[in-house]
Amino acid sequence: MRKAILSNRLCRSLVVQYPGENSKRVHWPPWPFKARRSHDEGKEGKQSFTGNSRPDFLCVGAQKAGTTWLYQQLHSHPDFWMPPLKELHYFDALSRVQWAMSPRCEDERDLRFLQSMKNLSARPCMDLENYARLFEPKATLISGDITPAYSILDTKVIRRVVRYFPDLKVIFLARDPVERVWSHLSMQMRCRQIEPFDVGDINEVNRNVLSQGMLMRSYPSAIAARWKRYLHPDRFRVYFFDDLQKNPTELRRSILDFLGADPGKPCDPVKADYNAWAGTEKLPLADQVRSHLAHFFKTELKACAVRLGGPAREWPARYGF
Repeated sequence: MRKAILSNRLCRSLVVQYPGENSKRVHWPPWPFKARRSHDEGKEGKQSFTGNSRPDFLCVGAQKAGTTWLYQQLHSHPDFWMPPLKELHYFDALSRVQWAMSPRCEDERDLRFLQSMKNLSARPCMDLENYARLFEPKATLISGDITPAYSILDTKVIRRVVRYFPDLKVIFLARDPVERVWSHLSMQMRCRQIEPFDVGDINEVNRNVLSQGMLMRSYPSAIAARWKRYLHPDRFRVYFFDDLQKNPTELRRSILDFLGADPGKPCDPVKADYNAWAGTEKLPLADQVRSHLAHFFKTELKACAVRLGGPAREWPARYGF
């Protein structure tokens, strides 16, 4: 009983204010990393890691492209131990966030992770060494950090993270920019993160789409290029929301295989097509607004077709381009 009370207190104490787009942001020095150098660290700043105390992968977005689905699928698989929070927000906000739901507090591993994260978030600077130690509870299982906000990280942060974790795998879930931005606006309206607006008024739509945080998340070709620049091709994969809609079982199999898990192992009863957001209210998208957004993202739609390939090749044709 005492352990359960402590767990609940810890879970509540971790809920602090997230620096959203319309609130005061967390600031840190231009380069916040103070990771301890090892004797075998190379001239380029690469960190050699031993043991399993590290993330095996990151999923860096995109927001509204299936990251919640991915967390649920991996959490249900026996080859994984996933953190008790889907989004850690360490590299963008030092884990000083407010979660929509309370973190999982089921056992000692969860409690250990949450306490370590609370201690880490209290530090004034980013600390990769102790971030890596967050993942000690996974032991020999696979684990990672699924935080869509990492899609907009500065290249300096990306470079240092990848150098510190040379075996890191990175996943990016891409979505048609028009569909993604409208889904994002729907979520913001539903969660009261933005003021209600006339969804049929193009000027009002522009005002919301042109916010910095919205735009930075809406160019998947640029996001993928920024991460690919620092990763070996074997360690970076782009997957598509289109495939989640058409064949979630195959998408799940492909991701599990990339991450080194066994797709054939029996899992907890979470269906491959399970969608936690099914049935939630969506903003109506008028034809004229859809056409306007398509022309706004016309160049990006074409860039995605060339640079991302796969289902993205079909995106321009959806809008007559």
